[in-house]
Amino acid sequence: MTTTRSKRWSGNIESLKAGYLGGVLEQMTIYGERVQFALVTSGNGPHYQLTNTAGKKMAFDGNHHLHHPEDGEFVPGNATGVFTLDQIRLAKAGGGKTTRSLSTGRVTRSSGVRAPSAATRAKELVDSEKYEYFKANRATLPDTIGEHSEEITTLMRGGMPAEQAFGEIIKKYF
Repeated sequence: MTTTRSKRWSGNIESLKAGYLGGVLEQMTIYGERVQFALVTSGNGPHYQLTNTAGKKMAFDGNHHLHHPEDGEFVPGNATGVFTLDQIRLAKAGGGKTTRSLSTGRVTRSSGVRAPSAATRAKELVDSEKYEYFKANRATLPDTIGEHSEEITTLMRGGMPAEQAFGEIIKKYF
C-alpha cells in the first residue's frame, strides 16, 4: 500500500529554499509571470500554478514538473495570494535564513556571511531589472536615456516595472 504524506504549509514564501524558488523562477520566465502556491504540500515544496498575461494557467508539482491540479487546489483558503516574478526574485535573494537549534535554543545563521538587508536586496533587484531592460532594449532607447538613470530608479523603487519607468521618462523628456 502506498500513501502520500502531505502537510499544511504556512504560505510564507521566505520559508521556501532558494533552490526550490530558483526552479519556480525558471518556470515563471518560460510560462507565466504570476504564481500562486497551494497550501497543502508534500515533497520538495508546494505545488504552484503560473498565470501568463493572457490568463492561461499551468500547474507544477514541487519538483517543477507539469501537474494536473485537483479540484479546489488553488482556490482561496487552499492557496496563497498571487505573487509576481519580482516578489519571487526578492524572496529568493533573501538567503542566510536563521534557524533555531533544538538542543541549545541558540539562534545560528545557515551561512557564515550576514544576509543583506531588505533595503539592499530591493535596491539590487531594481538595479538588476533596470540594467536587464536597458540591455535588452538598448537599440530602441534614446542615446541620452542614461542621463535620467536616477529618475528611472526612483520610479522603479516606487513599484513601477522597468518597461513602464523607461516609458515615462521617454514621454517626459524625448
